Amino acid sequence: MRTRSISTATALAVLFSSAALSVVAAGTASAATATVASPAGLVADGALKRVFVGDTTGGRILATDYAGTLVDSVSGLGTVSDLAVSDDGATLYAAVRDTHEIVALDAATLDVVRRYPVATDTGPTYVAFSAGKVWFTYGDQWDGDLGSVDPSVDPASGTDPVALTQFPTEGTGSGIHGQGLLDTDPTQPGVLAVGETGISTDSMAVLDVSGAAPSVVAWYDGDYTLNSGIGDIDLVPGGQEVLVNGAVRDAYADGKFHEAGSYPSGLRADIAPNGMVAQYTGSNVVTYEPNSSMVVHSYAQTTEVAALEWAPDLSRVFTLLASGSGYALKVLGDPTLNNPTLTVSAPTKATRAKQLTVTGRLSASVALPAGAQLAVTRTDLESPSGKALAAVTVKADGTYSFTDTPPAGGTVTYTVSYAGDATHSAVSASDKVEVSRTTPTLTLNKNGNVYSYGADVSFTAHLGSTYKNRTVEIWANPYGSDKPNTLIRTAKVNSSGNVSATVDMKRDTTVSAVFAGDARTAPRTVKVTAYARVKISNSISKHYKTGTIGSHSYYWFHKSTSPVVTTTMSYYKGRKERLELEVYYNGTWYDSGSEYFKLGTNGKVAVSLGAPGESGVKARVRTSYINNSSGDNVNSTTHSSWKYLYFTK
Repeated sequence: MRTRSISTATALAVLFSSAALSVVAAGTASAATATVASPAGLVADGALKRVFVGDTTGGRILATDYAGTLVDSVSGLGTVSDLAVSDDGATLYAAVRDTHEIVALDAATLDVVRRYPVATDTGPTYVAFSAGKVWFTYGDQWDGDLGSVDPSVDPASGTDPVALTQFPTEGTGSGIHGQGLLDTDPTQPGVLAVGETGISTDSMAVLDVSGAAPSVVAWYDGDYTLNSGIGDIDLVPGGQEVLVNGAVRDAYADGKFHEAGSYPSGLRADIAPNGMVAQYTGSNVVTYEPNSSMVVHSYAQTTEVAALEWAPDLSRVFTLLASGSGYALKVLGDPTLNNPTLTVSAPTKATRAKQLTVTGRLSASVALPAGAQLAVTRTDLESPSGKALAAVTVKADGTYSFTDTPPAGGTVTYTVSYAGDATHSAVSASDKVEVSRTTPTLTLNKNGNVYSYGADVSFTAHLGSTYKNRTVEIWANPYGSDKPNTLIRTAKVNSSGNVSATVDMKRDTTVSAVFAGDARTAPRTVKVTAYARVKISNSISKHYKTGTIGSHSYYWFHKSTSPVVTTTMSYYKGRKERLELEVYYNGTWYDSGSEYFKLGTNGKVAVSLGAPGESGVKARVRTSYINNSSGDNVNSTTHSSWKYLYFTK
């Protein structure tokens, strides 16, 4: 232990050296989801009921089930730019730009089955499957084209399964520029839609690819006159139309295109086998019946949508939503059913055991059946799992109301549900009511009391009358960030309404009595603060004897000897003791100053006072913990007893 020192100038004035103050301040598992950094294709496989998501970053492809749970993945494929699935769902095809390949993978295992080199340095970019072949686009802004892969051709036979320059020039003139967008439709085998992306036009084509070479069904070569540019193109089932940019319907006949109508403004879309349209703009996704502007189902997402795809069985729509620095797959259910809007309005506050009225409305863009029934559930403290109330019939104008008398107080939730029907999805909504409860009497004793360090103090809480619950918790929260608020006791009060708990008072402590409440009695918490002194003692050394002078026992020192005062105090990080010196002169004790000294981690510090150099001097010292000034506030101010010193020749 290091000994600190102070210097004494005279017997009447002790000068202390300075001491610097130093204060030391003191997850749930879930199913894996498909998340990609750079989306590169989104396709659904109806045969395997899987969804495949391409990710340019890392050359990855992720596979999920129809619930959106990640089931498989493969990486290191190269710069994946688009995906397509064979008609039988057995093979997944990926366009890989940087290695200039079409990669075939087993859709069930994601094992690479074959790589097809494409003799170009500008693609392939987009890919589709039709008439037993894989179709892809490649090229730059001024020179785009169409290629194909025939999976039935064995490269070992000497015949190359890859064919380039497949876009027909007959009937199109110069062909397409850039890497054209592609789309197919299962109801129109052998038909391929191509949308130009390379320059400032909205040129597009519908091709017949069922023969030995593609032929033109319809062609449009224009400069922002029909669609104002093409960012998305979809073949419309059951008719000679394409849907452009998720909104514009362009019909084709006699080899030409003309505008045939539109859906409300969109950005991108996908069309189901029955012709229903799923469209997105920003964070909104909506579905429409074919050639109808009336919304069937709407989904308000919280982030931007990057892509969407129908499940082949129309059971859901798969979307990619912005998530953090990437995109995550989200599954949207019931896209073919109209989603009603249901509101519930209950009073903000109510009195327990008195009747209240709840109102609301059920509405939908598709007419609801007359006399629709709503299920009602009340959830409260006495029915935490919910209690079914009488069903409610919706009026002709869509409104409804019901009354209820809540038997329990606290937060009461009314949940109203419509089960759905042949044309509407289920919907549920709820509202909360704060129902009054009586406030109980709850007290706790010994507020403001000060105790010696380590005293065992019993605190008693008293609880007045309540409905059912008679349990009280007693908590102790010692001062200082290193000690947590701790539950000391949980117990039912006795017949007098009292419960007690003992606290070891080593620090100032906030003691709380907590009553959690019950169905008719409100929760309540009361707090008191009790205070604890520190444990402190001093020892004196370097004296040559002890003796009594008057009523005090003195430590006797030679005038040239420096007394050493060793203080032991209950430790806390950064804590300091205050050393105080007084000198006796003409019948009075005079303050000769004080100084703070930091305790060692063992709670000790030794201070050398210095020798006065004069005999006949009487002095006394004591040490103290001063709340806040001693470096912390976790205890109450505490003073040691005085130690008396006498200096002789």
